[in-house]
Amino acid sequence: MAMAMASASGSALCFADASTSRAICGAFALAPRKLTFGFVEKSLKRLRLSGLKPRASNATAVENGKQDGIAADSDKVPTPVVIIDQDSDPDATLLEVTFGDRLGALLDTMNALKNLGLNVVKANVYLDSSGKHNKFAITKADSGRKVEDPELLEAIRLTVINNLLEFHPESSSQLAMGAAFGILSPPEPVDVDIATQISIEDDGVDRSLLYIETADRPGLLVELVKIISDISVAVESGEFDTEGLLAKVKFHVSYRNKALIKPLQQVLANSLRYFLRRPSTDESSF
Repeated sequence: MAMAMASASGSALCFADASTSRAICGAFALAPRKLTFGFVEKSLKRLRLSGLKPRASNATAVENGKQDGIAADSDKVPTPVVIIDQDSDPDATLLEVTFGDRLGALLDTMNALKNLGLNVVKANVYLDSSGKHNKFAITKADSGRKVEDPELLEAIRLTVINNLLEFHPESSSQLAMGAAFGILSPPEPVDVDIATQISIEDDGVDRSLLYIETADRPGLLVELVKIISDISVAVESGEFDTEGLLAKVKFHVSYRNKALIKPLQQVLANSLRYFLRRPSTDESSF
């Protein structure tokens, strides 16, 4: 997936602070960090927050001219789903957002993506038994190419989640960040040890398929790519799904353009388990 983050300096994002159970918001600045990612060595930038301050959720926010707030009926709150797909389209990053049948046209979300330096080149909606699916094909405004930087992909994901919390505050009970700054916290936290599942299998002779399922948290996509790249494994493409409180990841990975041998698979799996099962994220990682 060769993921890339064009400079998004000046953008504001909110993150959950695991140590205080509060939300912190602020503009982020980017400091270069060298990592091997995909087939070439790229400069991967590290997310840093400045001007941190608590942020309250706005329960009366309006998107597309319609007041949202707590669900008017007693129906069960659906599970929010945010999918970032780097596999299906060679020319664009595909973003899919589902929240039962409660989403509108997501015009504010599209405007927020433009503020990240992105173009929505195609949008469509389809319905199935799980609800209304809003799909967007996204490219970088400066190059017309798909997004290839993990940090920008994570910024896209957090931007969508922030908008869900703002315009559909009832979604906070189904999102990991709802515990920090949503109006409804999840009923109970996900047990990371139980939720974390990792598997690796061959996907032909040239690459392997890495599956990860774990408790969601801000910055997860960037940190996963860093862990993988730190042992010289390349991430070629993949998909990152946020399904309520869980993150489900599928990465195509390789080592020197070959599938991972069994010892390297074990090293990678152990590194990921160690990182994912840590009780909290170091403050210096923001």
